[in-house]
Amino acid sequence: MSHCCTHCPPESPRLPQDGCRCPVATTLRLIGGKYKALILWQLTPGVLRFSQLQRLVAGATPKMLTQQLRELEEDGLVHRQVYPVVPPRVEYSLTPLGLSLRPLLESMYRWGSDYLRDRGMTPNCGMTPPTPE
Repeated sequence: MSHCCTHCPPESPRLPQDGCRCPVATTLRLIGGKYKALILWQLTPGVLRFSQLQRLVAGATPKMLTQQLRELEEDGLVHRQVYPVVPPRVEYSLTPLGLSLRPLLESMYRWGSDYLRDRGMTPNCGMTPPTPE
């Protein structure tokens, strides 16, 4: 498997293999897992350990969180750093490619907030609004 440059990951099993090169479908394949966008959102400010992600991504079982993190890592969006200590310490962070999703995630946050407010509901999740860089 090859890739075009140092910024792009090798071909992912989630990339289209059927000849379809729709940009929206490709984006959804990469970040459309049940918890992927939430994981990416939580990693936007910086490095988190698995236990921190587990608390922040409510509803994700350890198995599901591990699976989603592995896929994000395979796709070059998340970096996994293992420290050789006992017990092992594992930290997750966004790669430059993962960080490039920030504007998309912020737009999703704003759109979802507006959608809820337009229907008379107040957003009440643990996520915080995006902060200017």
